[in-house]
Parts: sequence; C-alpha cells; structure tokens
Amino acid sequence: PCFPMADGAGLICGVDEAGRGPLAGPVYAAAVILDPARPIPGLKDSKKIPEPSRVRLAGEIRAHALAWSVAWATEEEIDRLNILRASLLAMRRAVLGLNPAAARALIDGNRCPELPIPARAIVRGDASEPCISAASILAKTERDKEMRRLADIYPDYGFERHAGYPTPDHLAALESHGPSPIHRKSFGPVKRILQKELL
Repeated sequence: PCFPMADGAGLICGVDEAGRGPLAGPVYAAAVILDPARPIPGLKDSKKIPEPSRVRLAGEIRAHALAWSVAWATEEEIDRLNILRASLLAMRRAVLGLNPAAARALIDGNRCPELPIPARAIVRGDASEPCISAASILAKTERDKEMRRLADIYPDYGFERHAGYPTPDHLAALESHGPSPIHRKSFGPVKRILQKELL
C-alpha cells in the first residue's frame, strides 16, 4: 500500500511514466507521495480518465500531495539509451526530485529504476495503488502539455491532437514532411523514412 506500514518505515512514493509509445517527444515520469490526511477521490489509471477530469485531478495532486516531482528523458536520450532505459532514467530523476524524499518507492510495471531507496515493481500498479495512479496522472498531463507546446514549434504534425503517438494522420504527416528534430530516430516508422531519405 501507498501509506507507511505499521512499522512507520517512512514515506512511500508511487512512480509511473507516460510516453513510451509515441514516435516523437520526451518520455515523462512522475513520483508522488500522497498525504493520508488529504485523500484525493477518483485516482485511477490516467488512461481510463477523460482529459478534463485528468487535468482537474492533476491540480488536486499538486495541491494535496506531501510531495510530487515530474521529470523526463529527451528524445536524444531515448535514441541513445533505448526507450526502456530512458523511461527508467526519467523515473529515477522524478524520485530524486522529491522533497521531502521518499523512503520507499512503488513503481508501475515490471522493472525498477536504479534508486538509493528500496523499490518494488507492480504490474498494473496504476490501477491498484493510488500513489502510482497519481503519478500516472501527473506524468500524462505534463507530457500532454509539453506536446501542445511543441505543436506550436512544429505545426505540421498535429502533436496537440495525438501527442506523438503513431496515429494515421501522424504517420501521413511524417511521410509528407519527414521527421522533425523531436522525432525519435530509433523508432521504426521514423527510422524507415530517414533511411529512405538517404537513398
């Protein structure tokens, strides 16, 4: 559970990432320490929450959590490390950014980042642990906000609509305009277009 065990072993944070699947933009992660005295109703996996509710909940998490932190790994880091290692790096940065610091971490998924505190990976933790749900909501809303900002800089791709995921209109834009500087060069559809451009 998200809250300290009966032995009072210190603060527990939930950790999740957003943006492993897109072809463009950074991967985001968040770490959240919830306050047992200020519960936030409605926390669940961010993908199951409509966007207006997600944005409202993100505001409540920032207002009521004991601590929260958002971090990311850039598309250059994703291309250099691979997406799994970049996601774990973003998670590590999020946990290290917490103030007060957590004593333990619950990580969504089946892999833990390297951390200076004990951590446990929980598959589908964003559906079962409120602190991981809170982290998934923050990571998703912050990444969506960043992709809307990038859409203003690279208006040809529709990032404000699909956040970089490989939708049919994103793939069509990629075909006609070629990759932007924020596309992940190591991802299949982007890599194929770059190779075609070399021919």
